[in-house]
Amino acid sequence: MSTRWFSLIPLAVALLAGCGVSGPATADGVAHLPDPRLDPAPTRPGEQVAVFAGGCFWGVEAVFDHVRGVREAWSGYAGGNADTATYEQVSDGDTGHAESVKVIYDPARVSYGQLLKVFFSVAHDPTQLNRQGPDVGNQYRSAIFYATPEQQRIARAYIAQLTAAHAFAAPIVTDVVPLRGFYAAEGYHQNFAAQHPDNAYIVYNDAPKVAHLKQWLPALYRPREQMVQVRLH
Repeated sequence: MSTRWFSLIPLAVALLAGCGVSGPATADGVAHLPDPRLDPAPTRPGEQVAVFAGGCFWGVEAVFDHVRGVREAWSGYAGGNADTATYEQVSDGDTGHAESVKVIYDPARVSYGQLLKVFFSVAHDPTQLNRQGPDVGNQYRSAIFYATPEQQRIARAYIAQLTAAHAFAAPIVTDVVPLRGFYAAEGYHQNFAAQHPDNAYIVYNDAPKVAHLKQWLPALYRPREQMVQVRLH
């Protein structure tokens, strides 16, 4: 069972447990990544689905909630079966699930390639194998669950591009696998960072991700007052 409830625990404890600490290990220590070379041109307004796993879903969701063109984002589980898609079971690390975030976005406002840039730049560290920061386990792995063959091509091409550019100091270990199903996490996990901004874990681990999004990718950043509320479905 994960140890992620820190509202009454000193910050020093939060540094040692909970959802993983993020921070891309780029060669120069700064996550200034290139735009994907393979990325479809903007299309007419609509809704498309992207699913990403990068450690604790609280922080990954918080990042995508602040991305321009994202209509909804919510925390959940991908990579396993429906009958084991509960927080308690997934936290054991043997269900095959990864803590994931489902993103509904408007491709006329933000491309899939730009979402990938956010994912690799600020949402997590793609060089950590089966962990993020102090959190160790298969459920914290880095993964892209593609919904279409086009998403698969774009994701694999971007990883190859980043690898060739030596964008990170260590190899990228992100899995690129088909999306077989996404199961929304329990209600108390949704919008957790926004609802608990003073939680010590959020302050240390997740608030910096959003700050980095605003600092490093300002054209993609959306202020909180423009965020949409999640609808579980």
